[in-house]
Amino acid sequence: MVGGGRDAFIGAVHRIAARIDDQYELVAGCFSSDAEKSLASAADLGVARAYASFAEMAAKEARRKDGIEAVAIVTPNHMHAPVALQFLKRGIHVICDKPLTHTLPEAKKLAKAAEASGVVFALTHNYTGYPMIRQAAAMVAAGELGEIRLVQVEYAQDWLAEPIEDSGQKQAGWRTDPARSGAGGSTGDIGTHAFNLANFVSGLAVEELAADLQAFVPGRRVDDNAHVLLRYSSGARGMLWCSQVAAGQENGLRLRIYGTKAGIEWEQETPNTLWVGPLGQPKYRLTRNGPGAGPEAGRVSRIPSGHPEGYLEGFANIYTEAARAIIARRDGTTLDPAVTFPGLKEGLEGVAFVDACVRSSARNAAWVKLNL
Repeated sequence: MVGGGRDAFIGAVHRIAARIDDQYELVAGCFSSDAEKSLASAADLGVARAYASFAEMAAKEARRKDGIEAVAIVTPNHMHAPVALQFLKRGIHVICDKPLTHTLPEAKKLAKAAEASGVVFALTHNYTGYPMIRQAAAMVAAGELGEIRLVQVEYAQDWLAEPIEDSGQKQAGWRTDPARSGAGGSTGDIGTHAFNLANFVSGLAVEELAADLQAFVPGRRVDDNAHVLLRYSSGARGMLWCSQVAAGQENGLRLRIYGTKAGIEWEQETPNTLWVGPLGQPKYRLTRNGPGAGPEAGRVSRIPSGHPEGYLEGFANIYTEAARAIIARRDGTTLDPAVTFPGLKEGLEGVAFVDACVRSSARNAAWVKLNL
């Protein structure tokens, strides 16, 4: 692991997710850009092979007979590419937190390097690992909704409703610093999740968008709210709202998709339920392991129906799917076609989304194409 040391939130989430299905063992790490803190964090975690820099870690692990097979990158956005490139050139698989990078040119450079290296590259858009999201995507792909007309997705939080970055809060500090987060604030942090989720379930590709970005908190240098209109290449239309200043909201990720035959609705805060509304018929509810749920939901579920699975388990599904791909690559076996996880394509799309939002908003919400 690179990053994720003391006082880091997402590193612990990655470590828990990696261990849920017993597919990984954490054996080495550079847990902070501060060498002393990295070594102290390794001691906290009982990791013997601790490094003062990620470059040293990549070089030394590549030379070991028992060196790491994969690296998890859980740093702020601006460090994703520099870290990944060190491991890619040594043939080490990469599991990277989203977004792929903090600028589009850097994302394209990293994607080329990853493709040339031939390794497995997974991006942890963890919400695509939720069982009912897999169910929803399968229903759309099977034509149960008919031709998709409308896509509505939102991700609302309130934790940045006040300028807590000025108080020294670490997570707020780097997320509101364009040098580390990139040009997008809420668009890069949670808007990319909403964008990826809508694309994954609908199976559609956004062709152009019109975005109105705001920084409601005085002095904030990146957006903390965004309203985005979407035009899909299929002719479908969509709307995306992401906000980190919506008072009273915790993690309000919500997806609604409407076709010519039916609509579906899912909320992250009640993740084991998918509502289905057939045209002209009563709405009904599907649950994770309940009647009507298909194998797509079942293969990423662990516990009996009625017991909730959520954030950590969804994250774990991405890690486990990546493990299956790594093992198949290592052993020269055929990968099960059901294995699904976000990768370079989704990473490029996410960074292109942020880039397009910033360009559009600078032109008074003009329609712009994604530069893919």
